[in-house]
Amino acid sequence: MRQFLFLLLILAGLCAPANARIAAIHAFAAEAWEKSGAPGAAYAVIDGDANKAEGFGVTHAGGDVAVSPDTPFRIGSITKSFTALAIMQLAETGSLTIDDPVSDHLPEMRNSPAGSITLRQLLSHTSGFSTVQGNALHDQSGELPPTLAALAASLGEQGSAYPPGTRWEYSNANYQILGAVVEAVSGSGYEDYVRNQIFSALGLSSGTFAYVETPKGAAIGHRPWFGGHRAFDDHGDSRLNASAGGILMSARDLATYLSVMMNGQSDVLSAEGKGQMLQPASEAAPFYGLGWFLDSATGSAFHGGLVPGSEALATMIPAQRKGVVVLVNTNGGIGFGESVDLREGLTAFALGREYSGSGSRWGPKTAYLSVMLLPPFFVLAIIWGWMRRGDIRAKRANTAGLFSLWFPLAAMLAVAFVLIAVIPQMFGGSIATILLYQPDFGAGMVAAAILAPVWAVFRLALAYLPLRPAPA
Repeated sequence: MRQFLFLLLILAGLCAPANARIAAIHAFAAEAWEKSGAPGAAYAVIDGDANKAEGFGVTHAGGDVAVSPDTPFRIGSITKSFTALAIMQLAETGSLTIDDPVSDHLPEMRNSPAGSITLRQLLSHTSGFSTVQGNALHDQSGELPPTLAALAASLGEQGSAYPPGTRWEYSNANYQILGAVVEAVSGSGYEDYVRNQIFSALGLSSGTFAYVETPKGAAIGHRPWFGGHRAFDDHGDSRLNASAGGILMSARDLATYLSVMMNGQSDVLSAEGKGQMLQPASEAAPFYGLGWFLDSATGSAFHGGLVPGSEALATMIPAQRKGVVVLVNTNGGIGFGESVDLREGLTAFALGREYSGSGSRWGPKTAYLSVMLLPPFFVLAIIWGWMRRGDIRAKRANTAGLFSLWFPLAAMLAVAFVLIAVIPQMFGGSIATILLYQPDFGAGMVAAAILAPVWAVFRLALAYLPLRPAPA
């Protein structure tokens, strides 16, 4: 039924006059935003030479500064398309070719295991660097490398997790290294190059970088916090990730950028160069070009953005010169307070596609609730153990009892290992990554990982340590 109603809305929107269609898109966006619970959101729809942008909500939960189409949001990994564009511009000046080994342009990597990786492999995420390697900056509690070149040298010394060119795996490490290449080849800082050669050239006045102070009026990020959202405005961003996910930009300006990528003209880059960016980069990356995901079934190119506190999605159909941008100033929760339907549903509706929704969220909700219930469960188990300490001491009398005393320790250490090491790897990082993006879920995991072995050790203490006699 939901799919049928969505299809009717699409048909009605496609058949309606332009103004009525824009009104229908806006109504859909308003409803999807309200359901998401996000403090604020902005979107833009591109249709040929016409762009329509709107905003909802506020830049900061509890505040009164309204989101507008010109409000800068953190666009996360959509930044990668700007870095790819910078590399392509340098290629068209003859300063490099995208099939050059990275060591040709970064002397720091000439004698490293990763020195033979090509720029094309970095651009297309086929270098062999892993997702975990790309998220390693989340774990850096000490001194960071002082420059992008130093970070590239460090990554080069590590070497890639897989042989270059053999498989596709998304990794921020690729674009961190490409940022260093832009600096080395252009002779400018990465940020200066992008400001001068892309932002200024296209009139993208809202474009800036997240590691500097958040511009006045920008959307403040929010992270999930036990069913709600809590503000997260951390200026501790390292410029080392600027070329992988550091740009802030408004929905209106991001729409202008997509329009230029689809105009078929030679301007900030040649028409041929733009076309090359939107084609599969290699056999190992049939669904990824140079800084863009590709969907051959719909003829679309797209990229999402996910940084602590913000999410984004930019989609375009170059052959039709249509596109959609959706920016949200919060991370979705795990099953609760998600913005998937806002980003993907609005994109589908505006492009005239069917969208059946994100499906049942009982799986993620169950996972979230299961982890959140573990800490109070172990606390209650400790209390229960104290109340039944006599029964626990009696378990020492036979083999089965001894097994029931000692096996939980091994089992709970295994549970702690899974919570702290295994599950975070499934999310592409460490427990620090989980705490950064999902602080409530991460806190539940850490608490459970501590309390699980504490409960097992507490039972053993009750069984073997002498107890003070009860008062007469």
